[in-house]
Amino acid sequence: MCSGTLAISSVLVDLPAQISITSAQDPPYFPGPFSINGQGWLQAPSQGLKGQAQKVFQLQILVNFGQGRSCCGMLTVKVLPAPSSQVSFLQQAQNITIPENLVPGSKVVQVQARGFDVRYEILSPVPCRLFSIGRVDGVVRTTSPLELAQAPDAAVTRLRVKAFERLRPWASAELDFKVDVQSVNRWPPRCTPALLATQIPETTPVGTVLNTFTCTDPDSPGSTLDYQLLFHSPAGAASLCLQDRVLEVNATLDCDTPGTCFHHAASILVLDGGQPLMTTEVPVLVMVTPVNEFSPACVPRTFRVREDAGPHALLGSVVGKDMDYPHDSIEYSIPGGSATFAVDRLSGEVRLLGPLDYELQKFHRLTVLLTDHSQDQDPTCHRSGSCTITIEVEDVNDHAPECEPPFQELTIHTHLGRSMEVTRVSCRVPQEPQRLAFSYSIVGGNSWSQFSLQGAVLVLNDLTLGPSWPEQPHTYELLIRVADAGPSTPHLSTTATVIVHLVPWRASTVATSTHRATVTSMMTPLLVTDTEAFWQPEPWFVVVLTVTSALLLLALGWLLSRLLWGLAQVLQVPSKPTQALLLNSIQGTEGSVEGFMEAPRMETPQAPSSVMSLQYFDGRAQDPRESPSFQTILYLGPLSFHTPFQYLCLPPGILSTVSLNGVSSHPHSPLSQCLPNTWRT
Repeated sequence: MCSGTLAISSVLVDLPAQISITSAQDPPYFPGPFSINGQGWLQAPSQGLKGQAQKVFQLQILVNFGQGRSCCGMLTVKVLPAPSSQVSFLQQAQNITIPENLVPGSKVVQVQARGFDVRYEILSPVPCRLFSIGRVDGVVRTTSPLELAQAPDAAVTRLRVKAFERLRPWASAELDFKVDVQSVNRWPPRCTPALLATQIPETTPVGTVLNTFTCTDPDSPGSTLDYQLLFHSPAGAASLCLQDRVLEVNATLDCDTPGTCFHHAASILVLDGGQPLMTTEVPVLVMVTPVNEFSPACVPRTFRVREDAGPHALLGSVVGKDMDYPHDSIEYSIPGGSATFAVDRLSGEVRLLGPLDYELQKFHRLTVLLTDHSQDQDPTCHRSGSCTITIEVEDVNDHAPECEPPFQELTIHTHLGRSMEVTRVSCRVPQEPQRLAFSYSIVGGNSWSQFSLQGAVLVLNDLTLGPSWPEQPHTYELLIRVADAGPSTPHLSTTATVIVHLVPWRASTVATSTHRATVTSMMTPLLVTDTEAFWQPEPWFVVVLTVTSALLLLALGWLLSRLLWGLAQVLQVPSKPTQALLLNSIQGTEGSVEGFMEAPRMETPQAPSSVMSLQYFDGRAQDPRESPSFQTILYLGPLSFHTPFQYLCLPPGILSTVSLNGVSSHPHSPLSQCLPNTWRT
């Protein structure tokens, strides 16, 4: 038999040991069998002990330690009546919200119940892997991480907690409450793509989708996110738009307006709905490439330039316009080139290269080609345009008047006290036949002011001649300056040469001892004009002609001097037959002269042995009756080898003279014929 007393609630032994009840537990003495669990706890019968108040149950306990060692003892169980108080919770059912970032062991809530030596336990859910409750203090704590992403079912947990008295487990109360695990915003949204860099042409149609963004919230998968488009450069631009999660091209995409193209820096701001608010910014860089959309153009213009403008003279500038950006990036050229004009490739300045001639071409029309560049992503893409430039040549007086002929030689027989027209100077500009206004002036050779100009007419003013007017012919070499008189500048001029041989006509009377008479010739003087055509040769021809003419003049001068010398010898020593012939001719025809004045005669003291030498003849007639030898009677007019005409005046039938330049008679000559130079019987 074992003897001893055991604890009421448990049997304390050194383990390992086997504990068992060895005494009989049969009704009606026991409501049911007691039992001892593996931890040494004495457990009441399954029917409970209700209604067994004031009863004592004796239980024999055997403890076996093995190897033949054991002990036993008596355990007395006394059933006491239940107290009048009830176990109850101090708080009512409630909902508890906790963040998901609580670490395991964190306090969630503490429940308290009224009762004697109250203990707590979780009735539901069983098993409970997320929470636990303190058996004595009633503190509910977390037992594992509450990551909603990994454990979505942890968002809501309904707990049922039981409070009971330790000595009277049947005295208990239950409390239901809900634990909500709130998502904690620890991670910003994650987006795909995380960076958007794209390149589009400026002609991209409106509404073209650039990209669609896909973002998720790691803290709350499936939650709704908010998307916003933020522009950084240029600020406030509307070239792009965001529809929900789709980035599209807006209507204002244009590279031809400065500041609205090329680089569009923006960002997509993604916001979640957690606490605290977490955001993600997706950088967006849109490169808009230019497209050469427009062709350059320019306005037709007219430039005026003087025809005497020098090389490289600036005529004007061609101003081209191009709406593509960068604006007016244009190169200028002349298709096929031009030998007279050139255009600057970059500035469009039109300059003169060659000479201009108003008379040949008054207007020049140039086609200027405009080609744009650097306005397209493709460097080989160019557009071109053209316009017509009209260059109007301003007339400049660059041709001097030309006179026809430029050289005149005239012989004029003038009367004392009379004025007469000598010649008319005819000048014009062959290149400009419309130019007819000229001014005329005598600039040389008019030493005694005998000549004047009445417009283009050269006039001899013989009124100015006095008694001292020489009887010999005189030559004037007049230089007449002909200049432009119109509005054209500069005024150019030319000089015409007029050589005038003046032969004065005077009544020649000689007194004689027998009679004095004056017969006036009724013959009209003949004016012979020699006109030469003017030709302007090449410079080399002028040089050759000048040298040749000089040599010819030298030869002619030498030949003329030899002829004059020979003639002088002949006149000094005439032959006797010639003298007789002349004398007989004069005597035979002396009485038959009609219509002419009889030649006066004068006596000579001595008849020379030969005819009087012509070179010493004074121009006076001699009377043969007053001379024993009857000298030959001759009247020689003014004789000069320096004038174009030399006259010898004889009665009719005596001598005939042939002139190379024509026949002329002097109205006051006592002879009937005045013939130059050549003698013929």
